[in-house]
Amino acid sequence: MTHFNKSFGLTAITLTAVLSMTAGLALAGDNNISAGQIVDALKPKPATRGLSVGPQTDTTVQAKEATFLNTVRNRSTRSLSTGEREQIAELAATKPKIDLEIQFDYNSADIAKTSMASVQALGRALSDPALKGSTFVVAGHTDATGGEAYNQGLSERRADTIKKYLMQNYGLNGNDLVTVGYGETKLKDAANGADAMNRRVQVVNMDTKTAAK
Repeated sequence: MTHFNKSFGLTAITLTAVLSMTAGLALAGDNNISAGQIVDALKPKPATRGLSVGPQTDTTVQAKEATFLNTVRNRSTRSLSTGEREQIAELAATKPKIDLEIQFDYNSADIAKTSMASVQALGRALSDPALKGSTFVVAGHTDATGGEAYNQGLSERRADTIKKYLMQNYGLNGNDLVTVGYGETKLKDAANGADAMNRRVQVVNMDTKTAAK
């Protein structure tokens, strides 16, 4: 009987240790992303030119993009019109970007503790010499749960929260961070509007001058 109890005790201890190790691995890998991964995703891609497209055309396009971006710098996120939001989305479609599953407290613009590591990795990445000085769009997205107008406002507040955190904690220039909210209008998984993957922050590197040189 004593031998059985000892054997049972050792088995229980071993099982507990295995479960603890497994839980630790799961926690460590949950939604984590490194600054290096963000840097790689946001590095400008080499410019490609067709036979009929030359440097002058590239320069003209870049000048138009820069002019538009200058009109939305330092603008209140809520002041952007629907047309301006769509123009930002159109420009961002061809730029280096990354979706970060940054979670916020329920019904709030406060960053959830579980996502703080990802926000900090973003701060380190945007401070990296390879990216520093570029203009970035920080776009907030919600899922389709709740009213459209409410989700629009919530996405704007969340984008502003990320910008404020990056400025306060990493010294990033507010001029280089353009915030925009899209609410539930650009779902990542349109077939499952309530899916958590729709609640995200997208970061886009709008500066492609390095790639065009």
